[in-house]
Amino acid sequence: MTDKIEAILRRYEEVLHELSSGAAAGDPGKLSSLMKEEAQLAPISACYKRIREAEKNESDSLELLSGEKDPEMREMLKEELEEAKRTLEAENRQMRILLLPKDPDDRRNAIVEIRAGAGGDEAALFAAEIYRMYVRYADSRHWKTEMISLNENGLGGFKECTFQLTGDGVFERMKYESGTHRVQRVPETESGGRIHTSTVTVAVLPEAEEVDVEIDMKDCRFDVFRASGNGGQCVNTTDSAVRLTHIPTGIVISCQDEKSQLKNRAKALKVLRTKLYDLKVREAHDKRADMRRSQVGTGDRSEKIRTYNFGQGRVTDHRIHLTLHRIDSILNGDLDEIIDSLIAQDQAERLAAAE
Repeated sequence: MTDKIEAILRRYEEVLHELSSGAAAGDPGKLSSLMKEEAQLAPISACYKRIREAEKNESDSLELLSGEKDPEMREMLKEELEEAKRTLEAENRQMRILLLPKDPDDRRNAIVEIRAGAGGDEAALFAAEIYRMYVRYADSRHWKTEMISLNENGLGGFKECTFQLTGDGVFERMKYESGTHRVQRVPETESGGRIHTSTVTVAVLPEAEEVDVEIDMKDCRFDVFRASGNGGQCVNTTDSAVRLTHIPTGIVISCQDEKSQLKNRAKALKVLRTKLYDLKVREAHDKRADMRRSQVGTGDRSEKIRTYNFGQGRVTDHRIHLTLHRIDSILNGDLDEIIDSLIAQDQAERLAAAE
């Protein structure tokens, strides 16, 4: 591992030199690439410095302890030695995590699809709540949210919606939200007070860039239609909505959120590019085979990654057996504890597999 760290530190110094020299200032693409690389390498450099400092503290404490005769001073030095050992162990573990192979998609933006599953109107209402939860979470992390397509049920619920999240580390964190979310509560329309169980499916896909997938426009058919649902001036009075059909794959995407047909067309192509990239990656890597199917599932009530129980005020993530009794704050976008726990579990499993 030492050779690998030394190579990374050398590369980090090279990147810093290129950035400080201004050599890449005239090449926006190269400058952006260097800045991303610097952001990835900086935590490793900082962790290495903390390891060296902890090693020195441990060495100094051992040296002082070997020559100290006073009982009180020896006890104090022993405590300092134990603290240095604990710090060194923690930093070495952090370094092993930092050196784990990175998912190349982690730094990408994300396209998120939410669909009402089992439960009819109640599922659609909860789908809208899940969307608002993600918007609030995005706001807390200073991500940008942009609606791509929305199909409402007339009661304030979402039959399905697709939106884009843009920002630092979006896919790295949001990919853990893929799966079936189950809600247990008494619907407002339930006069008998019975608890209903409904589901919402979420798929989080890494957004593809133009260089990732080349789309042959001869393979695309565009149909235009009049948008429906809530909208501003002109949305419902002109044929601005776009339905894109990718003939080779049968993928169909509808976009009607924008007043401009051209903007809806561009959004539809963005979603198509992302879905084709997902197909491309799945075909190239067996470990990601059927990625989208495993994310979305069928929406059946028995399939779930997380349960939101309103009666008990709890949210349970079944993958890591984590239960939190603060459903209101979670639905208001307070997702960090859940996602951090999922990331920690993933890192622990990968560390165990690497050792």
